[in-house]
Amino acid sequence: MKVLANDGLSQSGIAALEKAGFEVITTKVAQEQVANYINTNNVSVILVRSATKVRQDIIDSCPSLKIIGRGGVGMDNIDVKYAVEKGIHVINTPASSSESVAELVFAHLFSGARFLHDANRNMPLDGDSQFNNLKKAYANGIELRGKTIGIIGFGRIGREVARMALGLGMKVIASDKYVDEATIKVDFYNGQFINVDIETEPIEDILKHSDFITLHVPAQDGYVIGKEEISLMKDGVGIVNCARGGVIDEVALIDALDEGKVLFAGLDVFEEEPTPAIQVLMNPKISMTPHIGAATLEAQDRIGTELAEQIIGLLKNN
Repeated sequence: MKVLANDGLSQSGIAALEKAGFEVITTKVAQEQVANYINTNNVSVILVRSATKVRQDIIDSCPSLKIIGRGGVGMDNIDVKYAVEKGIHVINTPASSSESVAELVFAHLFSGARFLHDANRNMPLDGDSQFNNLKKAYANGIELRGKTIGIIGFGRIGREVARMALGLGMKVIASDKYVDEATIKVDFYNGQFINVDIETEPIEDILKHSDFITLHVPAQDGYVIGKEEISLMKDGVGIVNCARGGVIDEVALIDALDEGKVLFAGLDVFEEEPTPAIQVLMNPKISMTPHIGAATLEAQDRIGTELAEQIIGLLKNN
């Protein structure tokens, strides 16, 4: 059986599948050619990340498909319900990238709190002639320790953010429509650990009481944070979105940054991805990355291995 890993697959995943007798194809097929490629090569499994979309048209025109796999968490690029109705298995790897995304959240938090993103733009340009001026411009950084981080969305990634925040000495508050409380295990290198129980709160309380706010919600209709929500926040708040583009009103965010209501923002995802608005790209108060939350070597290894195990379990062990 053939597996088309159209958005790539880690070597560990490829090795596991090949050992089980699958042929793994890592050729990148253009979106409009995916259905034809699947049919021409009698592909049984298609694996995607966020780039390739598997919609109803592909599902209808590819009778050989048995599994659609998503390397990562969100599956908004797959018509999941329709695929399942057609008897196709749909799999993903919700736990594999949690640590990587959470670490990127803190990369953006540290970057914003100490102006690293802006300093890294200006030091190559003016560091030799304006060193003392730049030193003065970036001298009002803030510490994360002792501050309150508000987590909107308390699933796997939100809880991983909480674990890291607790390790840094931050106060953690969280909001989630579907989670009432969670126990966060903070473990250390020497085997010691502590458990911290966190009860979720209404989102309005998170907005009012947080020094930093990070979102970990799925794609949805409407904004989670817009002008009204920003008005409830503390002056000088920092906002990070490593979840999905479109959950923050970027126009309202830019206005709040320009007015000083929001101190900085960290964005890994964008409303107009993959062509973010120029006003966002050029804003000196935004730390930006190009949707790389799960893009670590360790996460991709875990994703590849987990996808391979699920495929083998579904197609080889039944």
